[in-house]
Amino acid sequence: MSRQRLTFGLIVIGSELLLGKRSDGHFAYVVETLSRRGLELHWCQYLGDDPDRITAALRRSMGDGDIVFCFGGIGATPDDHTRACAARAAGVDLLRHPEAASIIEARFGDDAYPQRIHMGHLPQGSTLIPNPVNQIAGFSIGDHHFVPGFPQMGWPMLEWVLDHRYAQLAPSDRPVERLLTLPGTSEGQIIHIMQDLVARFPRVQLSCLPHMDGDYRETELGIRGKPADVEAAAAWLNTTLDREGFAWK
Repeated sequence: MSRQRLTFGLIVIGSELLLGKRSDGHFAYVVETLSRRGLELHWCQYLGDDPDRITAALRRSMGDGDIVFCFGGIGATPDDHTRACAARAAGVDLLRHPEAASIIEARFGDDAYPQRIHMGHLPQGSTLIPNPVNQIAGFSIGDHHFVPGFPQMGWPMLEWVLDHRYAQLAPSDRPVERLLTLPGTSEGQIIHIMQDLVARFPRVQLSCLPHMDGDYRETELGIRGKPADVEAAAAWLNTTLDREGFAWK
């Protein structure tokens, strides 16, 4: 990729943040995630659920040619304006995206209608960002990338975009990551294994992402670092999980 400017921006949307009802964790995570790739965040903006302000901010950043990650406001409730604002800012129509709609229908069946299907209405020309938690995709318009405000969804989607769209911007010795999913296992059941892994392999970074759906529990483990360190840690983890009787994939 050839660019005259390489500027990363962050937009976080939600009146609940400005009212103090919730605290933002996206800023710190984006800074750290970019830093691990030898990249940096150049600006950040917090916006309430005001369609005019959201549209104006997106129009400005699209005109600047920045690479922008936008968290929040892509759901199906009346205060979710981001999809429509992104379409207006880009000067395109908001249309039902066939693949996004198919994902929603597969996920919810008849309950996709009449409301949830609106999450598949995206700016014309959008490409999808896979959601590893509930499969409801985010979307990209050029170098603007829109993901949910929930960290457990938005953060791995941010990482996916960086790895699939901007890997060439990272240093040649950038870290690698191995992901393992443990279906039916809660994080509390494997804390001792995680502690042992961290002690044995101090040069790798361990991440734990638990998922919940009613009484069902699932845990995703990530190991990041230099390739040789990650392979050694992953081999030890696989063997240990097998020995203790945990299913993984």
